[in-house]
Amino acid sequence: QVQVVESGGGLVQPGGSLRLSCAVSGNIFSIPDMGWYRQAPGKERELVAGIARDVFTNYAESVKGRFTISRDNVKNTLYLQMNSLKPEDTAVYFCRANVITKTAMLGRDYWGQGTQVTVSS
Repeated sequence: QVQVVESGGGLVQPGGSLRLSCAVSGNIFSIPDMGWYRQAPGKERELVAGIARDVFTNYAESVKGRFTISRDNVKNTLYLQMNSLKPEDTAVYFCRANVITKTAMLGRDYWGQGTQVTVSS
């Protein structure tokens, strides 16, 4: 009914940049809020950045000033611009979309399959 697909991960050197994308498709009425999460090996999944009602954003302290979250409502796509990447940013990055469908008219979270980001020289 709803599909969430991330892309843009890869291998990058410390100090480099990557831009992640998350495309949401399906029976969508609206997407009130979306977010990026990451999970490193042996660690719990953590919030990286979130955006609600297109204007309210929040970031993990560890990425403030380096990462920027944005969304394109026409394309139902979420982005994460990551600059000044560090080895500790290495993780699988997941997209979460809180979607209200045309049939259910109730919001629920949908998750993507994740995209690997590796920061290494």
